[in-house]
Amino acid sequence: MDLPSYQTLKTEIAAPHVLLVTLNRPEVANALNTRMGRDFLDLWTRLTEDAGEVRCVVLTGAGDRVFCAGADLKERNGMTREQWRRQHELFERHYWAMTDLPLPVIAAVNGHAYAGGFEAVLSCDFAYTVKTARFALTEVTLGIMPGAGGTQNLPRAVGERRAKEIIMTARPFSAQQALDWGVVNEVCEPGELMPRVLETARTIAGNAPLSIRQVKKSVRYGMQMELKTAYRFEVEAYNHLVETEDRYEGIKAFNEKRKPAFKGK
Repeated sequence: MDLPSYQTLKTEIAAPHVLLVTLNRPEVANALNTRMGRDFLDLWTRLTEDAGEVRCVVLTGAGDRVFCAGADLKERNGMTREQWRRQHELFERHYWAMTDLPLPVIAAVNGHAYAGGFEAVLSCDFAYTVKTARFALTEVTLGIMPGAGGTQNLPRAVGERRAKEIIMTARPFSAQQALDWGVVNEVCEPGELMPRVLETARTIAGNAPLSIRQVKKSVRYGMQMELKTAYRFEVEAYNHLVETEDRYEGIKAFNEKRKPAFKGK
């Protein structure tokens, strides 16, 4: 698909059907400013409306030290209450658009992820990280609190009591702790992160695209329901796939002992 050239993001097709999105403000630790919020919102909107051949998204940061340090506090310095409110509403729309994206989004955490940067990781479907990365929600040290899903996504990953400790102390924790607590799925050596993430992304992109979308929807919304209702929601998602071309192709390819050629139809 054709995407515009963004001021704060770099986009490229890194593997068949895999879009790599890089936060590209390394001079300020890839901090999220108003321009980046607008760029992200435009990107997620375009992918939601028409993803073209893209079936999986990988999100990472420029450089080898920081994934994202959170909001750009230099830009926020001196903001009026109204300016702050408008900016945060933009950030909220960006995070919701990313969370609601029908495509799977994998975080490739190339370095430290603090505050809104950590919330971005939590908003992805899952994450791999370099072993040198550290994570923290530092908002309470600034007189605010997480406002982009941190108080909701973190306890769903690590449990209520651990999440309260992480948020209330604002203490950074290691990549190994992130793995042990369920924040990330894998810890990698720095030079191995992107190959491992792209390997997983290629595997996902090689599966039936409509199935992947329905799985994401079923897991996300089902987790917010009681079990019996969630199971019924899963069956509805399943039934949407029964008459698709890809379902016929998958069964046919299995019986013909060949790799299926899924079209997302």
